[in-house]
Amino acid sequence: MTKRLILIDGSSYLYRAFHALPPLTNADGEPTGALFGIVNMLRATLKEAPDFAAFVVDAPGRTFRDDLYDQYKANRPPMPDELRAQVEPMCTIVEALGFPILRVAGVEADDVIGTLALQAADAGIEVTISTGDKDFAQLVRPRVTLVNTMSGSRMDSDDAVRDKFGVRADQIVDLLALMGDSIDNIPGVPKCGPKTAAKWLTEYESLDGVIANAGNIKGKIGENLREALHQLPLSRDLATIKTDVALDGGPETLILRPRAVDALRVLYTRYGFGQALKDLDAAAGDAGTAPATAAAIAIPAPPSTLDPALSVPGEYETVLTRERLDAWVSQLQAAEEFAFDTETDALDAMRSGLVGLSFAIEPGRAAYIPVGHDYPGAPAQLDRAQVLDALRGVLEDPAKRKLGQHGKYDIHVLRRHGIEVRGYADDTLLESFVLDAGIARHDLDSLAKRHLGMDTIKFEDVAGKGAKQISFSQVAIDDASKYAAEDADITLRLHRVMKPRIEADAGLARVYTDIEMPLVPVLARIEANGVRVDADELRRQSADLSKRMLAAQQKATELAGRTFNLDSPKQLCALLFDELKLPALVKTPKGQPSTNEEALEAIADQHELPRVILEYRGLNKLRSTYTDKLPEMINADTGRVHTSYHQAGAATGRLSSSDPNLQNIPIRTDDGRRIRRAFVAPPGRKLIACDYSQIELRIMAHLSGDPGLVRAFESGVDIHRATAAEVFGRPLDEVSGNERRAAKAINFGLMYGMSAFGLARNLGIGRGEAQDYIALYFSRYPGVRDFMDRTREQARATGHVETVFGRRLTLDFIQKGNASQRAGAERAAINAPMQGTAADIIKRAMITIDGWISAHAERAKMILQVHDELVFEADLDFVDTLLAEVVSRMTSAAELRVPLVVDSGVGDNWDEAH
Repeated sequence: MTKRLILIDGSSYLYRAFHALPPLTNADGEPTGALFGIVNMLRATLKEAPDFAAFVVDAPGRTFRDDLYDQYKANRPPMPDELRAQVEPMCTIVEALGFPILRVAGVEADDVIGTLALQAADAGIEVTISTGDKDFAQLVRPRVTLVNTMSGSRMDSDDAVRDKFGVRADQIVDLLALMGDSIDNIPGVPKCGPKTAAKWLTEYESLDGVIANAGNIKGKIGENLREALHQLPLSRDLATIKTDVALDGGPETLILRPRAVDALRVLYTRYGFGQALKDLDAAAGDAGTAPATAAAIAIPAPPSTLDPALSVPGEYETVLTRERLDAWVSQLQAAEEFAFDTETDALDAMRSGLVGLSFAIEPGRAAYIPVGHDYPGAPAQLDRAQVLDALRGVLEDPAKRKLGQHGKYDIHVLRRHGIEVRGYADDTLLESFVLDAGIARHDLDSLAKRHLGMDTIKFEDVAGKGAKQISFSQVAIDDASKYAAEDADITLRLHRVMKPRIEADAGLARVYTDIEMPLVPVLARIEANGVRVDADELRRQSADLSKRMLAAQQKATELAGRTFNLDSPKQLCALLFDELKLPALVKTPKGQPSTNEEALEAIADQHELPRVILEYRGLNKLRSTYTDKLPEMINADTGRVHTSYHQAGAATGRLSSSDPNLQNIPIRTDDGRRIRRAFVAPPGRKLIACDYSQIELRIMAHLSGDPGLVRAFESGVDIHRATAAEVFGRPLDEVSGNERRAAKAINFGLMYGMSAFGLARNLGIGRGEAQDYIALYFSRYPGVRDFMDRTREQARATGHVETVFGRRLTLDFIQKGNASQRAGAERAAINAPMQGTAADIIKRAMITIDGWISAHAERAKMILQVHDELVFEADLDFVDTLLAEVVSRMTSAAELRVPLVVDSGVGDNWDEAH
């Protein structure tokens, strides 16, 4: 019987699965979409029972194609973080399923597959190459078949290849050379698509024939061909799959190992692959399975050493009488600490009504006090005012330790109902964030699963989901009580698990105790203060933006020669790529031409229309996000807009904001500054903006201790001009604008891991020249290079980096993973200490400023935090006092080797003050 070999193009399928499937995650928030696709494909492969199989992936490092052409794959974007996180688990699962994994240095996975395919075919083995990559069509021949398991398509003959591409299999390399490849950056003939290339090859048989007859091809495409003749042989070499790679073993060595069932069970459970787990368990007794190896199950599991006291069943009470309320108040007063939570009828803390409160005093003991369930037939509940009055003493007692999960929301709700919560001591969301800033989710349900191994009642379980979701006030009290009391109970249990871990690490304890927890009431006050916006000014801006959008539409119509819908991706695709024949340089997850911002920017230098569409979209985004929306967000009770700040919004510790997101208002454009003009001071007051100057560069100088960089900051000169003077070896007053721009790009680019290629693209210069700039920079600032090298080494040794104040960012891939993953982790290792320290500094400043400004609450208030900037509102005669106090506190929020500098301004609106 003929034997079969299946060669799986692992790198191709990982990307295709990632882009083809929705962004799935498991209960811990880990991305799983690509893994899900890969696992299903591999399980299907195993059902075919091949005699031999291999999962082939690219090895890290350069290949011979990089030596042929230094721009090979230079345009390929970095692997998305969500995909990078799935690479190592993918390899673990592949190994547990029994597939040999092949990586060969110096070549690509395509070359390994090509070599094995031809060796096997010559030996009489039937070969199936499982891939979605068109390049493999060049390998189709007797005994070599291509199968795309995602689309179900097969190519097993010249006829099948011709049906797909219009040419024979032996002409595919020439077709690819003529077309070029924007993803791999293979130069081809500009504007030569697959139909044109196939037509030429049909007429002239081969690439050599096309080259020989280039003078006979008319029109612009003929000119393009003749201009590209010198690079077509290189393009053919780059597109040719190598079939003579030196391998350690031949096809017959690629034997499937028995599955590691225990490891697969752990992996499938972790990533939520329910059907795969059922199938595995159903076949657990079959032959062909093996125990898990230690390497295969080296993954985090739910805690196995959990204190039994934190695993007790929950006993929850619904409080419906005054007698039971008084009994619970007494228990709260006697408890050393308690967890609390509020239930409301809306998500907006500044508008929602209180429906109930829950409390937990020890693991398993919790109660829910309903006060606002109003569905027909709801049981009689205690009066809301009466309940709040009874609880006021314990909730407002600063000596009574209280804890919550995202308690800032509950503080807002209770403040609006007459209770000023004091003694808020711990927050499980922030405990989780300080311990594990890099994880995706810090919500209660995810934390319960991660730290307690418990599945909790979800909001959707009691209120429904989607269009059928009801308000919590409509939820049956019995169901609401179980849900709400469990929230308080789980919060208390999580605190008992996480707080000791924080206290065991002095650095983390300082971040949590001195920065994150004291910031909670500060942010609550800023949010409650809100900011006034001029709705009439925003409406005028909306009208102006609409006129300019119409002008852009008219210009686009003129350029296109016909009308079309600028908001329709389908119509844009047809116009840009089918009619105007512009190159589709960026593809959607399904492989279709994209019309997103990146795609339009990529072709904006080839036609005016993409630039006009981008202008239209920019105007539309400002109008829909800000000028139209902000007036609708004015709170009817306060007359102000109230954003929400998120302490766990970024792994580095930087704050983010939402509803509205004020962090993303453009500052470098006239339209962005116009929007800031609508943020205004009330009559008799001014807005004051105080902004740290180049704080991350100053932190770089502090951390690196480079004498030249420290000296530049101490002198007070323009840092970018000073850097340019050092790098280019000329006096400050002779530094040109372009030299300063280059120095600025290097100063900021190094902190974000910018390569010579990125700098070259940023400055519009050659890659070699950009590399020279970077080399000059490091020669003048050797301490910066030493710091970067030292930080990478430390990160590899410890697996994490820290800010000046002890905030920690774990770098999962710094010690493992592939080269791309490690490179990304190394970039983060350099950047995170600076971004994180900047975040810590402004948070420390906010805490000290709040302590001072609270005594002057009638005269001034802190109203906004955006990046490195704080915005205040103050009486006219208090402005100078506020400026002096705020600037003093901001500049003394940290002791660095170089001075902290704060730029400030005063105005009737935010733009004037900035």
